[in-house]
Amino acid sequence: MYQVSRAIYRELAGEIVTGREGHVQVLHACEQTIERLATDRHYFAQPARTLFRDVRGHFAIQSQARVWNVVREYVDTADELLASLTTHGRDAFGNPLQCRATTRRGTPCQRVPAHVDGYCPSHQHLAETEATGVFAEAVAVERRELALAA
Repeated sequence: MYQVSRAIYRELAGEIVTGREGHVQVLHACEQTIERLATDRHYFAQPARTLFRDVRGHFAIQSQARVWNVVREYVDTADELLASLTTHGRDAFGNPLQCRATTRRGTPCQRVPAHVDGYCPSHQHLAETEATGVFAEAVAVERRELALAA
């Protein structure tokens, strides 16, 4: 994943207008985003948007559309690569996958998860609850927007 964050930086380095400190901050933001994507994929909702928001102040207004396209392409590619790795039972660092749930004693579940949601067969009910919670949150946001519009 180190190569992906460096590739994003190399692609954008020529357009950074905030000097040496800007280069350091853009590189750090790229590395942080890709590392979080690799270690916490299920809870990182919009990594491309997050990275773009972190770095956009270091670029001229005219080049921000290109910056967005580069960030989105690289982050989407990294996400696809990570998704393909997890279907083979390994994470981005080569470690065997483990279920995202914890046992009643508070220890991490040691079973191998289904590649779709990160939970083992015993903890599939947590994935269903998670999906229901996201749906309920989306409905609540939509209701608030309609109330504000009225």
